[in-house]
Amino acid sequence: MMKTKLTTLFLEFFESEQASGIILILCTITSLALANSPFGENFRDFWQIKIGFDLGGFHLKYDLEHWINDGLMAVFFLLIGLEIERELYIGELSDMKSASLPIIAAIGGMVTPALIYLLHNWGAETQNGFGIPMATDIAFALGILSLAGNRIPATLKIFLAALAIIDDLGAIIVIALFYSKDFSLIYLGLGLGIFLLLLAMNFSGVRRLPVYLIGGLVMWFLIFQSGIHAAIAGILLAFAIPFDQEQKSSLSYKLEHFLHKPVAFIIMPLFALANTGIVLKGISIEGLISLNTIGIFLGLLVGKPLGIILFSLLAIKLRLSQWPNGMFLNHLIGAGFLGGIGFTMAIFVTFLAFGDTEIAQYSKIAILLGSFLAGTIGYLILRGQPLNSQ
Repeated sequence: MMKTKLTTLFLEFFESEQASGIILILCTITSLALANSPFGENFRDFWQIKIGFDLGGFHLKYDLEHWINDGLMAVFFLLIGLEIERELYIGELSDMKSASLPIIAAIGGMVTPALIYLLHNWGAETQNGFGIPMATDIAFALGILSLAGNRIPATLKIFLAALAIIDDLGAIIVIALFYSKDFSLIYLGLGLGIFLLLLAMNFSGVRRLPVYLIGGLVMWFLIFQSGIHAAIAGILLAFAIPFDQEQKSSLSYKLEHFLHKPVAFIIMPLFALANTGIVLKGISIEGLISLNTIGIFLGLLVGKPLGIILFSLLAIKLRLSQWPNGMFLNHLIGAGFLGGIGFTMAIFVTFLAFGDTEIAQYSKIAILLGSFLAGTIGYLILRGQPLNSQ
């Protein structure tokens, strides 16, 4: 059986994500421990320190948590966008026959948990949280996948990475459509104007990275002022940055390569520390078994794997897709459960849906529990596979 060739950039991405997964786990444990320690109040107050300035009619003074979620996460989404761009040009998504399976699996993995959540919360004040269980956390999913070692075929790694990337793209679309506040068409129009200008420079052959980064910063500010979450600017900038077939000379390649480590080892750990400091004292059974927490928990633990597995099998049955080399049903089932690890995107959407409220705190607990169980089940299924010869 011919081994599947993995690009150097994909291997670097995979290695950084699996390491990031371990760091994220440690940061989450640290955040939970500090939040519930005698220093808990100081720890929580630290993330509320205001930084910034007011300039004329522009208000740019926010707490640290807000800057992380609106500023640094835009860089995270920039990296996600660059990864999507690379996959579309030369990766798993460049060929429709190869791309169809992770695309269809991702759609199933987004629609099914959202429906399960809405089934429990339709018409309730928590209805807006339907986007919470929709996305897969790339870092955690690939990190746990790596623990299964050489039992994992290379095609499964690519399938899960492509699925998670498409998943994130879907989550970004959901954020843009359903989690915007105080919408301003003028600022959005100006932001999109900058995006079109950057695209025009791309097509006209401009290959100076600072030009795109400065333009991206202006676009981020305008979209931030428009009421649409500013992280969307990261995705738009990624698609405006030139990608050339000669990868190593490509601006997209260089920026993606540069961003791997800062995102994996600075931005994501800061996000985890700022957003997972859940105070467990006073947690009630009623809050843990609310329709909201049940919807999130079942969406991640049941909806994600069910949607990924059933939609994948349906696609193969209808001959829209085919089994990747060396990948079998148990691999798909294991990957389906790893898809139920929501964490980063789930907590991010929780922040957008519920802010810093009691509902948000219970939502985060449901995310952690659902993600932990889904990841554990996925790992045990894949760990039980015979050693892979690839």
